[in-house]
Amino acid sequence: MIRDGEQNAFVREFGHMAFEHTSQSSRYESVFNEAMNSYSSMQTAWVLQALEHAHLHAVKRLCDVGGGHGHTLCSFLAKYPHLEGLVLELPSVIADETKLWAHHLDVADRCEFVGGNMFEAVPSADAYMMKMILHDWNDDECVQILKNIHDAAAPGGKVFIIEHLIPAPDEAHFAKLFDIHMMCWGTGRERTAHEYSELLERAGWMSITVRPSPGLIGAVEARKPG
Repeated sequence: MIRDGEQNAFVREFGHMAFEHTSQSSRYESVFNEAMNSYSSMQTAWVLQALEHAHLHAVKRLCDVGGGHGHTLCSFLAKYPHLEGLVLELPSVIADETKLWAHHLDVADRCEFVGGNMFEAVPSADAYMMKMILHDWNDDECVQILKNIHDAAAPGGKVFIIEHLIPAPDEAHFAKLFDIHMMCWGTGRERTAHEYSELLERAGWMSITVRPSPGLIGAVEARKPG
């Protein structure tokens, strides 16, 4: 990567994107899924705190785009009994129902898992969340995802981008170290709250609010006009 002056060394090493490598190596898939589950268990508490004052009482249908096995969304359904939720994820990720969290957290009657591709379309909902999704993709790819969500959202609907938010240049933060990892691993990167705001505006979103958490991640909230 240093010699080439280009990011995404994973593709040049293995011949395909890291996400595709899960179908090429069962060992990598197992480790990757365990890592994602481990991160989710830590991050969910931070997300719940970051969105504690996000007026979720006014939301009826919440969609987690790229929500994995549903740990974060199902935790929201457990905390907010009025919510209905759905997880949009690749069919291969949600194929094994024993790995899905809806039954474990006793919210299966209010949670739906939908197989699909966020680059093509997303289901209709009042609000959307994406946890550690956009950092995987470059700016144009992020705008495409955000436009698809914007098209599907109800008028006045919201989106919550939940990521490591890079702080000021002179402030030490894990996001800066993780940014190096993203440079090696894919086409994306960690961003500042301002950079996420610019992506949201390009995709047609407005009324942007930054919601920090006491943990390592925070949320950038935006609303669809109407």
